[in-house]
Amino acid sequence: MSSYNRRDFLRTSLIGGAAITWSNPVKVISSIVSQENQGTSVSVISGNDRADMAFRALQPFAKQIKRSIGNRRVVLKPNNVLIYVPLACTHAETLEGVLEFLKSINKINNVIIAESSASGSTLEGFHNYGYYSLLSKYPVKLVDLDNEKFETLYVIDEKDFRPHPVRVSGVILDQDSYVISVARMKTHNTVGATLSLKNIVLGAPIKDKGFTLFNEDKRFSPRARESRQGAISYKRLLHGSGFHAINFNLASLAQKLHPDLAVIDGFEGMEGNGPTLGTPIDHRVCVASQDWLAADRVGVELMGIDFSRIGYLNFCSQMGLGITDLSKIEITGENLKDHIKTYKLPDNFEKQGVWMNPKS
Repeated sequence: MSSYNRRDFLRTSLIGGAAITWSNPVKVISSIVSQENQGTSVSVISGNDRADMAFRALQPFAKQIKRSIGNRRVVLKPNNVLIYVPLACTHAETLEGVLEFLKSINKINNVIIAESSASGSTLEGFHNYGYYSLLSKYPVKLVDLDNEKFETLYVIDEKDFRPHPVRVSGVILDQDSYVISVARMKTHNTVGATLSLKNIVLGAPIKDKGFTLFNEDKRFSPRARESRQGAISYKRLLHGSGFHAINFNLASLAQKLHPDLAVIDGFEGMEGNGPTLGTPIDHRVCVASQDWLAADRVGVELMGIDFSRIGYLNFCSQMGLGITDLSKIEITGENLKDHIKTYKLPDNFEKQGVWMNPKS
């Protein structure tokens, strides 16, 4: 890496990303083979009940999902970026709909709901959002990924363009985990939109014990709010100090860190300055697919966002990690065009577009 300058790195970023993460490509290959065998289909459902919508969105794929799970543990990964902002996080009713579906295909007995919240205690967030109520209905466990095994992957930072190690959840990386991304449809202040993939890639990096955020206490500086006693949140490193790096890091890590199944709840989305400071938008849609990239592509379309402006998903498409050509995606359920809403974009959306130009 010492021989690379910034322009060289960005010109070869996609190839470089493959070199960083393809050392153990089993999950990538199995995903591509699955797409070839099953085709690409995305379910779009509307309604007035989150749980019912998630259940119905998954039904068209019941046989394939049951076969794909086999004897593997099922990991439901919600998006709980903050533990005290419900609009930014996965609703308990959406999880209930997925659990009810798993029950219907007899795959409910080896399921965990697992997360590493970007701020504060993951289990406190589970309590705040009513996840504990699910334990009385289903034989599931709530897991804080910060307390589980981890592996080391590498990301880059625009300050030096060198590989930086990040500790990533071994539960998410485990080949014996069938990972379901249960995400919320939101705009995003660094990458435009956050859907099923980003929920996995940014949720998998763990926090060291002792890490905490004091976002609500403005007496502390940003640096003080980000750490305590030297503890680290490896999520922060993925942002890479710029719009080029975060889009590259997301696409690079997606080769190993991606869901086996995508469920995107757009019952009430977030628009504007997401993923935490946006405002609600009444949308009442749900998207599901075994091709996470196709699901995210359809999600972006439903949000009325120009897909060509979402860097990391375009990089993933160029890497062949899924299907993004709408003419090659079979939409089941309802007509996609009937449910498109134009989400208000983040205030800095135009600045985010610098990823499209080489870094000099």
